[in-house]
Amino acid sequence: MKDNRDIYPHVEKAGEILRTGGTILYPTDTVWGIGCDACNEKAVQKVTEIKNRPAVKNYIVLAADLNMVSRYVERIPSMAEELLEVADKPLTIIYPWAMNLAPGVAAPDGSVAFRIPDQRFCRALIRNLKRPLLSTSANISGAKAPMRFSEIDPALIRKIDWTAPRFLEENATGKPSSIIRLGPNNEVEIIRP
Repeated sequence: MKDNRDIYPHVEKAGEILRTGGTILYPTDTVWGIGCDACNEKAVQKVTEIKNRPAVKNYIVLAADLNMVSRYVERIPSMAEELLEVADKPLTIIYPWAMNLAPGVAAPDGSVAFRIPDQRFCRALIRNLKRPLLSTSANISGAKAPMRFSEIDPALIRKIDWTAPRFLEENATGKPSSIIRLGPNNEVEIIRP
């Protein structure tokens, strides 16, 4: 992976696009994603339209750290920190009681799925934006999620406002994250191992 000076101009450009309500195509610690500012309602609607996604399906949101998650979830169950510490692969946690996010980000039951990516570009971008980043696989809803940039439909790429350089995908696993739902009293439900 190249050093921070190589990613910084891309972080700045992507951050600028996101702050103006734009969409980006970028690598995460798992697969390539379509993203926007998770607090911008128009941007979230744009991503939903690009993906041709049912409005009732919730999104995954990326945060820089658990402190950021705490600004968008009413109360974080105590088990969350323990789960994040022992996770040996990317882990998305569904929390009850989302708040301060754009309509359409949380599930109809008020829960929201957050992941703290272990990927320098993503974390730097989220810190630059100072808000959580909506993340959804870079495909039309119902189609196979692309594991690498080369698998993304060119027609989809043309609908996005900014695309990250391909060298940034070097640390991506190419596999979706594990998903766990946490209840208010630390109940744990494995959604995707």
